[in-house]
Amino acid sequence: MPATYHIRIKKEYAMAVIEDLQKKGALELVPEEEAFNVPQWQKDEVRSRIEKYKNNPELLIDEDTFFTMLNQD
Repeated sequence: MPATYHIRIKKEYAMAVIEDLQKKGALELVPEEEAFNVPQWQKDEVRSRIEKYKNNPELLIDEDTFFTMLNQD
């Protein structure tokens, strides 16, 4: 499963390793402005859920209940 990491390159030789991995298709360099781009569908879903819980506060559960439910599986 691909993962996304943010790295700080501290040694010059490390950049050569990164460039080699990029040439072999093992990694992709993504500009910072693209790395934090939240898709519109995700923003819409969050807004929809916020509205849902504002209109139906009885659907909310507290943190303890959530973790109890999570640990049951």
